[in-house]
Amino acid sequence: MYKILLVEDDKALSNGIALALQTNSVEIIQCYDIKSSKTKLSYNTFDLMIFDINLPDGNGMDLLCEVKKVSDTPVIMLTANDMEVDIVAGLEMGADDYITKPFSLAILRARVNTQLRKRSNANAKENTFIQDAFQFDFDKMEFHKNATAIELSKTEQKLLRILVENKGVTLDRSTLIDRIWTDGAEYVDENALSVSIKRLRNKLEDIPSKPQYIKTVYGIGYAWVVT
Repeated sequence: MYKILLVEDDKALSNGIALALQTNSVEIIQCYDIKSSKTKLSYNTFDLMIFDINLPDGNGMDLLCEVKKVSDTPVIMLTANDMEVDIVAGLEMGADDYITKPFSLAILRARVNTQLRKRSNANAKENTFIQDAFQFDFDKMEFHKNATAIELSKTEQKLLRILVENKGVTLDRSTLIDRIWTDGAEYVDENALSVSIKRLRNKLEDIPSKPQYIKTVYGIGYAWVVT
């Protein structure tokens, strides 16, 4: 299931876009301003984002810059301004595509599908994670710190992969639980996540009580720190 964040203040247009893009494999999360979109970004991870530029509480370009500082999630910009200088500026700020209004929903859908395919292909290739002293190979399930092998349980492997694939993004506890324990169990004690986090820190962090990489965001969840 792909999850797309749509930030467009024109509710009629937003609903039309959502209707055109929503399928059994695509979920659309709609926001109408920057404030609400930041809330959604704090509690969710997305495969694609679509931002209007002129929003009631700010500029979509600023939101684009904030997102690109911490994530490589593709972003498509929507704007009524088709001036070349604005299009170039948006692309240089990190936008992956740029569509001017009015536009065909069929063309937007095609552009969206192109970005989702690119992301899917990139994710398939990016199964080795390297940062500082760490090297994690998720294809071979081999994990090293300073060239020393680290043994991780299946649960710890899942948890680590979710964290590093969303580095810099705070993942709430319920999302982590849902994505790690996917065996259909009706109830998973939240303490199981706390225990798994603690065990992973003990294996990865130099000082587990003062973690540098697996950050606790109190009241929300956890994030892998971008260094």
